[in-house]
Amino acid sequence: MSLILDRPVTAARTVSPARTSSTAAPLNRTAAAAAAATEASPAEPAAPRPRALPEGTEARGFALYVGIDEVTAAQTGTELGDIVAQIKALVAQIAPAAETHAAVAIAPTGAGGRDVDVVRLALQDPSAVAARRQAAEVAEEPGARGGVVVDISRKRVLLDGEAANLTYKEFELLQYLVLREGRTIERSELIGGLWADGDDEVPNERTIDVHVRRLRAKLGAFEDVVRTVRGAGYRFDRHADVSIRRASTPSPDLF
Repeated sequence: MSLILDRPVTAARTVSPARTSSTAAPLNRTAAAAAAATEASPAEPAAPRPRALPEGTEARGFALYVGIDEVTAAQTGTELGDIVAQIKALVAQIAPAAETHAAVAIAPTGAGGRDVDVVRLALQDPSAVAARRQAAEVAEEPGARGGVVVDISRKRVLLDGEAANLTYKEFELLQYLVLREGRTIERSELIGGLWADGDDEVPNERTIDVHVRRLRAKLGAFEDVVRTVRGAGYRFDRHADVSIRRASTPSPDLF
């Protein structure tokens, strides 16, 4: 006696004595047809997996970045060529129709950094290249290594690369002076330019001095960015250690 293991084994049905007698009522044909249809109908197909790719595209393969240097590989009893050969053999076993290509990333001796990051950059992985470009732009920003950056586009001030904790009105005050570089601004003009009619707390000229004093305190070693013109008001003159980063569109205050 043999069993077919790749087919489901059904349990034997228990036959009712009434069904074995010749006087048993015939099975209702409608019910029998429904039962037969249920048994013969194939299983419902599984719901399709959600698509992770944009419409109109198809996946053609993938890249696997392996970060390990020759010395580390030798210490583990192997070498890069053997690792490549074993990975290619595994792919051929899993998917015989797949094609493989291996490229070794090289870098100057002692360059440092994580091995996998070096590999991704050498092989122009888009996300790694974008991250490197962004880091380079930040490092090259005026004031990133020292000095003051008045970033009008982002409404912030950087002091030696660190963001100064200015209030909105303190930044507006500094920006008002910066955009009128070289011109002495009277206190009354600052009030009219920065506080609209109807504001709850419109300062007087003496209060402007308090705002300027608080702004200078937050500028720290760069407090002389805002100059006092005795008896007249305040002004901003160009400084070698101050950089102005303007917005892509002209400021409404810029004239």
